[in-house]
Amino acid sequence: MTSHTTNPAQSSTALSDLSAGPWVLDAAKSSVEIKHKSMWGLATIRAAFTKLSGEGEIGPDGSARGTLTIEAASILSKQAKLDTHLRSADFFDVERYPTFTFAATGVVADGAGTVRVTGRLTVLGTTRPLTFTARATAVGPDDVTLSGEVVIDRNDFGMGWNSAGMIKGLTTVTLTTRFTRR
Repeated sequence: MTSHTTNPAQSSTALSDLSAGPWVLDAAKSSVEIKHKSMWGLATIRAAFTKLSGEGEIGPDGSARGTLTIEAASILSKQAKLDTHLRSADFFDVERYPTFTFAATGVVADGAGTVRVTGRLTVLGTTRPLTFTARATAVGPDDVTLSGEVVIDRNDFGMGWNSAGMIKGLTTVTLTTRFTRR
């Protein structure tokens, strides 16, 4: 199965032609990365989650929905001490909450090669609505890759740890999700 890159005008047509039925996340070609200001805004923490899974369904009417699951303990910043702290109860509390889940209840393509994604994000047992726009960066008959960026307030999910006011602003989540037809 190969995918090809398309320009936005072609993406919307190709997206509408995707086959109805079940789709599965290709975890090896998908990524979820975060970045957040720390050290009073002087440094940016960057990390990626290395274990993802997901599935989707395109209905006969073109409607789409799906789920993305992230294993919280798979966070990797390439700084062992930071990774341990991110996995602790101060942040992701991976012992109590081993996964984060985004359940997309609506995925709607527009005429410009973008997709409006609506759903619910669950982190640390707290679920909040989330809507964002993704771009179709590759579309083929058996696969589609959507890329997007979401800004999240970690406090909305109970992650309020902030020693000496070191953490500033919001968390940016960048995702690339490649789904293949089952």
